[in-house]
Amino acid sequence: MPKSHTRKKAVYTPPQKSQQVKVSPRWLAPVMVTSWIIGILWIAVFYIMPTAPGIVTLGNWNLLVGFVFIIFGVVLSTRWR
Repeated sequence: MPKSHTRKKAVYTPPQKSQQVKVSPRWLAPVMVTSWIIGILWIAVFYIMPTAPGIVTLGNWNLLVGFVFIIFGVVLSTRWR
C-alpha cells in the first residue's frame, strides 16, 4: 500500500496579538450618562410643561430632540469598555 504524502509546509500560526487591554476615554461615561439624562428630562419637561418658553415653539419635534440625545447616549455606550 502506498504511503500518504506528508505536508511540506508548516501550519500557519497567526502572530500573537498584544495583550494590552483597551480602556475607554475618561470623558465617555459622563457624556453618555449626561446625554441619557438630558434626553429623558427633555421629553419629561415636554409632557409636564408643554407651554414652557422654547418648548412650545418646537411642538412635537421635542420628542425627536429628546430621542436624539438618548440615541446618542446609546451609541456612546457601544464604545465603552
